Amino acid sequence: MATKPPKGDPVQDAPQVSEPKQAAAGLPAIKHTLRIAQQQMGVRRTALTLLRVNQKDGFDCPGCAWPEPEHRHTAEFCENGAKAVAEEATLRRVTPDFFAAHSVTDLATRSGYWLGQQGRLTHPMYLAEGADHYEAVPWERAFDIVAEELAALGSPDEALFYTSGRTSNEAAFLYQLFARELGTNNLPDCSNMCHESSGSALTETIGIGKGSVLLEDLYKADLIIVAGQNPGTNHPRMLSALEKAKAGGAKIITVNPLPEAGMGRFKNPQTPQGMFKGAALTDLFLQIRLGGDQALFRLLNKLILETNGATDQPFIDEHTHGYEEFAEAARAADWAETLAATGLTQQRIEEALRMVLASERTIVCWAMGLTQHKHAVPTIREVVNFLLLRGNIGRPGAGVCPVRGHSNVQGDRTMGIFERPAPAFLDALEKEFGFAPPREHGYDVVRAIRALRDGEAKVFFAMGGNFVSASPDTEVTEAAMRRARLTVHVSTKLNRSHAVTGARALILPTLGRTERDLQSGGEQFVTVEDSMGMVHASHGRLKPASEHLLSETAIVCRLARRVLGDASRTPWEEFEKDYATIRDRIARVIPGFDDFNARVTGSAGGFALPHAPRDERRFPTATGKANFTAAPVEYPALPEGRLLLQTLRSHDQYNTTIYGLDDRYRGIKNGRRVVLVNPEDAGTLGVADGSYVDLVSEWQDGVERRAAGFRVVHYPTARGCAAAYYPETNVLVPLDATADTSNTPASKSVVVRLEQSTTD
Repeated sequence: MATKPPKGDPVQDAPQVSEPKQAAAGLPAIKHTLRIAQQQMGVRRTALTLLRVNQKDGFDCPGCAWPEPEHRHTAEFCENGAKAVAEEATLRRVTPDFFAAHSVTDLATRSGYWLGQQGRLTHPMYLAEGADHYEAVPWERAFDIVAEELAALGSPDEALFYTSGRTSNEAAFLYQLFARELGTNNLPDCSNMCHESSGSALTETIGIGKGSVLLEDLYKADLIIVAGQNPGTNHPRMLSALEKAKAGGAKIITVNPLPEAGMGRFKNPQTPQGMFKGAALTDLFLQIRLGGDQALFRLLNKLILETNGATDQPFIDEHTHGYEEFAEAARAADWAETLAATGLTQQRIEEALRMVLASERTIVCWAMGLTQHKHAVPTIREVVNFLLLRGNIGRPGAGVCPVRGHSNVQGDRTMGIFERPAPAFLDALEKEFGFAPPREHGYDVVRAIRALRDGEAKVFFAMGGNFVSASPDTEVTEAAMRRARLTVHVSTKLNRSHAVTGARALILPTLGRTERDLQSGGEQFVTVEDSMGMVHASHGRLKPASEHLLSETAIVCRLARRVLGDASRTPWEEFEKDYATIRDRIARVIPGFDDFNARVTGSAGGFALPHAPRDERRFPTATGKANFTAAPVEYPALPEGRLLLQTLRSHDQYNTTIYGLDDRYRGIKNGRRVVLVNPEDAGTLGVADGSYVDLVSEWQDGVERRAAGFRVVHYPTARGCAAAYYPETNVLVPLDATADTSNTPASKSVVVRLEQSTTD
């Protein structure tokens, strides 16, 4: 039987700490999955719902973007995917009575965990100017309010249209179409805060800002390097793919500041042997200092160049540009500087080199550990250099593999959710829909926050997500949001962004992935694109949480009709009625979607988007070839008596959604305000295990940013490095501390000092 939500916030001031786990998944994961699912959904609903996750006739998991194999297990989901589904398919409800009982002032004092546990939103809710309680309003009134505020703007560029990665292809395509018909390219999205660095680096070097491998390539690889990533928590189904690759003979190098249970041993719950014994995954663990990855790959490239016959010269000659300049820079790599930057030993790097040279087919996977540094883009370019040297792009079992987070974040970008759209995309949009889209670039996330802060943006509209909690520099972001005239959030559940509002605010409740989408044209399905460019359908099956919910697609269509009126030639009413008509238009605008409807409903269950470097060894860059690059080596400087902090997730969260207060694999229970510190560093700094400190970040603007009351946990982090959970530590990340080129917040290299807390 499903349980009721917590009435009060749980006390988190005394987290319990035990030894970190050495293996992931197994029986504990099954027990935890079933417990959470039953609390939210009850027994019968749990069984009916989880068996449809990631099935060809079911719905796509609203969690991560890891692809599904061709042959699906009956239970094709992971622990954290099941938590995501349970939170969406919960039987708990947030009704107008809830908002009558809880003021916005009250909600602002609550934790993200408590807010999320209350259940599904059921009605459109409106916060009038000067009011402290949301009140239910009809949908028509909600759209009128948005239209009023948009009409009052001095320019369409005073509006911001944010997108979360959960938004379907159909809704995302219409959302960007609406924004551009309105007259703005202000389409910031969650990718700006995560893999923007990957897209920037890959577009410049190989001509497309996506990974170049398919799932089958992992099974054919000789060597897989997993850098700056924790699959056991963030992409658990990736562990099954790595296990299969290992069974096929692949070796795995893990490059990370923290040892993570999932990359140690994976206890696959799909088989009896896997459940209890498991499979060791990592062959070599390089416990790198935060931000040292560029230096590591630069030195490996130098060593490859110095090894006779180690480079793929025919590939370099035929398919690449800039080799000589790169080679000159690589040969200048210095052992002493690399050891200082990485914290590694020469012996470990030489061992990695031997594995690299023994591999004919190499894949490099990465996530936020590479993308959220000032020098993130040159780091990823150096990874590309590393792969190009031995011809490891454009052949089976080899390539670049940026592992995306949210389930359709890559698809949203493909659909045109981008503040800097390509001219060819805008040309196609203009030809298809008969209007002139704006050409001036819009705001990304960081620039959008600045615009709100400076009064240059007045309306903020979010298609999903929890913008306030996901963004950096929490106090600056919240103050900026409160300067808006109107904030609007299309949401399934309550989150902190609903309590940090503009002068007026709307919460628009929407269908989840799990729910049946009935329109006047019949039952509809949506599509998504996974981390490897595979597009497939998602069919919701559950009865909607409330009769008052609209789909994201319907919300966009009705809003566009109300705001744009007869001036728009776009058939919004037709699109709402039948999503197949949206897919027909996508097919005419976006390359690779020919016969979209036929291919996504066919027996194959989806299709792979074209990828010129992978499919043809053709590189659509400015030079027409894959580009070697030669950036100076960078790594974060660490002043004496300071630590380099990375923000990260616990095992009981997905992005900003907090499922629980434990981090089982790291040995943390009943608390999130912990900071993981190497015992030797702790000894030098004089902070005992179990003591309480304030984390104070230091940056060039001289502003004090403080996160108070964190329990010190002595933990085997890399020397000089510390780790703590976000969103609690986003307050420490300066808004202007971003990656060069991509403008992604540098959340993985924050210089902090530890001060004794008054909590102690």
